[in-house]
Amino acid sequence: MSQNNKKKPKMSNKNGSNKARVKIHPAELLKRKKNGLDVVDDIPHFIQNGWESIPTDERDRLKYVGVFFRKQTPGAFMMRLRMTSGRSNSEQFRTIARISELYGPGYVDLTTRQQVQLRGFTIENVQTIWDELEDVGLNSLQTGFDNIRGVTGCPVSGLTPNELFDASNIAQKYTDIIVGNKDFTDLPRKFNVGITGCLDNCTHAASQDIALIPAVNEIDGVEHKGFNVFVGGKMGSGGFTPAKDLNAFVLPENAPHLCAEITKIFRDHGSRSVRNKSRFAFLLLDWGIDKFRQELEIRYGKVLHQAGKDMRGKNKTDHSGIYAQKQKGLNYVGIVVPVGRITTSNLLDVARIADEYGSGDIRLTQGQNFVIPNVPDEKIGNLTSEPLLQELRYDPTEISRGMVSCTGMDYCHFSLIETKERAMEAIRHLESKLDNVQPLSIHWSGCPNGCGNHMASDIGLLGKKTKINGVITDAVDVFLKGDSGTNPKIPPRILENVPCDDLPHVLEGLVPYLSRR
Repeated sequence: MSQNNKKKPKMSNKNGSNKARVKIHPAELLKRKKNGLDVVDDIPHFIQNGWESIPTDERDRLKYVGVFFRKQTPGAFMMRLRMTSGRSNSEQFRTIARISELYGPGYVDLTTRQQVQLRGFTIENVQTIWDELEDVGLNSLQTGFDNIRGVTGCPVSGLTPNELFDASNIAQKYTDIIVGNKDFTDLPRKFNVGITGCLDNCTHAASQDIALIPAVNEIDGVEHKGFNVFVGGKMGSGGFTPAKDLNAFVLPENAPHLCAEITKIFRDHGSRSVRNKSRFAFLLLDWGIDKFRQELEIRYGKVLHQAGKDMRGKNKTDHSGIYAQKQKGLNYVGIVVPVGRITTSNLLDVARIADEYGSGDIRLTQGQNFVIPNVPDEKIGNLTSEPLLQELRYDPTEISRGMVSCTGMDYCHFSLIETKERAMEAIRHLESKLDNVQPLSIHWSGCPNGCGNHMASDIGLLGKKTKINGVITDAVDVFLKGDSGTNPKIPPRILENVPCDDLPHVLEGLVPYLSRR
């Protein structure tokens, strides 16, 4: 795996990150000992000597190259792949399916950041998997720990007529700046970036550390298309904090550089003493937006334009269903994967239909689903008759369409409850009991990290343990009507300590209430 061995940045004195009198978190000591990307040099030793030879601290460092030790399955690892704006293709899907079939459990998970997670392989197979991925243009670099995670964007960029412009190349250019670059591997905490030109609010902009959203602005008497800039959004580390309006407009050609400078400010000045207070949002809370903007202009080397007109509409979409593309005679078909878990046989079928009915392109969505682009009008009927689309539907019930789930405790040691199977139980129950449900989203997060985006859904479910009649029980808190779009809303907690066994019946009463609102 190639990497750009740029000079390691100096850590700022801000917040005492270089001062011995301030207590240093073990995560920071780990980063000071050795750059995370250098763990790739240790892989041959681990392959030769087995997973037990991996020191405890090195298990965290492996996340820099996308390899995750799982406490629930010691010796069976997870690998997170990087797919900027969720872009993939049939060749990549076939490779992912082959890897999972040969080395894993025969299924993979699609994530809420438009990426794929491989599961169940041993450390001995890591280099072989990397080699196969590299052959089809995939990698797992910097997809975990204190790194810039996969850059999200509209999954139908370049296809949908309802976009200001195709922003996927901007997201890719920023990705190219950061991946393999040691200037961006010493962040205080993880960093999420979303870049979109879509007008339909499909990217959870308000939850991103950097969100570039479509805007127009008049500069020197000429109207320009570009981005308004929002900063400091998050889901975890104390709950949902909506991104703040920086009151700045950036042209597309300047956007990757601007995002890089924002990231470096966080690298140099973010807190490194308390992990749950180290996200970018806390630096902004400390500094205020005006001070941050001033620092950014110094780094950026020019005065920022004031924000332009936000071009996003009020509606939201997940891009599921059949839609006409801006290209005449072509369509994209959004297909739902309930709770994002898909088998290798289905992956191969997706690759086949992408080739037979489309152009071989495949896009992943933040709803844990996928899109087949470039389907001619005359092929739509045959595509919708495919057996795969009777299982993974383009026309699902609203219950199935809106159900999103994090990994859950089967594979994630942060999660407090099992989520995916619970979510499937809820789908089956609600579909059997309720008719004519209006569009709604139900999102599960197994812990306060909020990977299921539970604070940005109509019904948000946060997993926990509670004691009922002296027995420790899986339960959830229920949140209502969160939003991470044009008008962000932090949802109120309306129910606490709902036992998971009772939850389908609780949702049965709650969903019709939401449908009437």
